[in-house]
Amino acid sequence: MSLLRPLLLDVVPTIQQTAALALGRLANYNEDLAEAVVKGDILPQLVYSLAEQNRFYKKAAAFVLRAVAKHSPELAQSVVDCGALDALVICLEEFDPSVKESAAWALGYIARHNAELAQSVVDAGAVPLLVLGIQEPELCLKRIAASALSDICKHSPELAQTVVDAGAIAHLAQMILNPDQKLKRQVFSALSQISKHSVDLAEMVVEAEIFPAVLTCLKDSDEYVRKNVATLIREIAKHTPELSQLIVNAGGVAAVVDYVGESEGNVRLPGVLMLGYVAAHSENLAMAVIVSKGVTQLAITLAEEPQDHIQAAAAWALGQIGRHTPEHAKAVAVANVLPRLLQCYLRADASEDLQTKAKKALKNILQKCVHLPALEPLLHDAPANILKHVVGQFSKVLPHDAAARRLFVTSGGLKKVQEIKAEPGSALHEYINTINNCFPEEIVRYYSPGYSDALLERVEQYQPVA
Repeated sequence: MSLLRPLLLDVVPTIQQTAALALGRLANYNEDLAEAVVKGDILPQLVYSLAEQNRFYKKAAAFVLRAVAKHSPELAQSVVDCGALDALVICLEEFDPSVKESAAWALGYIARHNAELAQSVVDAGAVPLLVLGIQEPELCLKRIAASALSDICKHSPELAQTVVDAGAIAHLAQMILNPDQKLKRQVFSALSQISKHSVDLAEMVVEAEIFPAVLTCLKDSDEYVRKNVATLIREIAKHTPELSQLIVNAGGVAAVVDYVGESEGNVRLPGVLMLGYVAAHSENLAMAVIVSKGVTQLAITLAEEPQDHIQAAAAWALGQIGRHTPEHAKAVAVANVLPRLLQCYLRADASEDLQTKAKKALKNILQKCVHLPALEPLLHDAPANILKHVVGQFSKVLPHDAAARRLFVTSGGLKKVQEIKAEPGSALHEYINTINNCFPEEIVRYYSPGYSDALLERVEQYQPVA
């Protein structure tokens, strides 16, 4: 580095550029080398040259600044401290598109670390120029400008508002059907980062008439485009029932259900969460997810996905669908979800988050579920804290349903209930008493543990009449 630094001041322009490129590649390689560039006092020299030199050198200098800034907030702050922002913003006004691209790239890498750095990029006046950048004809510049705007928006509602005030939404929305996949990735990312912060911002994105056009991109051949679109739809749906309803009306739920069925791993995740958010808002919206075969796909996700955090998301979403009414709970229960949720909750190696979400989903669904055949298997496997809810549901249904009472006896349910050891006075004890009161006393005795021994004892004690 000490050898390269003087070459930045060489009289031959190509040597200057090559030296800057070499420094950029070193700084790009790892954090220690980037630190060395900062300590070697090379940045002020580069910033000075950004204003003075030709376009080739400007690109190389912006590359070094980006390479240093990308590693950590501290290194990005060093780039800001040496006055780079103003010089980079001036480069955004250059005639040459590749200089604009290099400058936008460096600004995005500075802004992505945290809100303070993003704010300093905004204060330097970069946003209106980046919005002009997404309107330029060159694809590379459009991509990088959209990416930089996304990196600014993601930190806070205020930063996102600044980007919106510069008119970004309309220009981003025009590009959602652009054939270039890398551009679409960035466009959807930026729109997601705007929508996620507040209802107002999400409504502004929706008002740009992105539905139903964005739904076609859920079938895009590029998985990052698909994932970013699903994330955008999730970020809009989560805010209010009205926004979710708008997505349902556009055919968004059915499209996301298909998407969940066709994806796997982390690409599947935003779709799973979106279905959960929609269902959480209201009974009707949860019913829309059920009608679109959402439960089936979520059940498959819960069964197939090896990663705990995706299973946890599917468990949460199923809980949101099933918690509204007995009808909703039945739709979830008949997909054989309850034993699977119980399995997730009881698995020794499951993450804490998965256990918590599986337990909560089970409780939410059980408290509404009156579809007894689905509850039956849980009687045999559930631990006490879940069993309480299962037995509770039986105690609500059996008093009013003769056919269910008969089935409860023949399927071994009554026998199982007699084997449960409940604390006198506990809710579970009350529920068991309610169930037992639905049956003749001798039937209950017949299924109580130890009854056969008592019978045999009576046989032994019985004295036949001679």
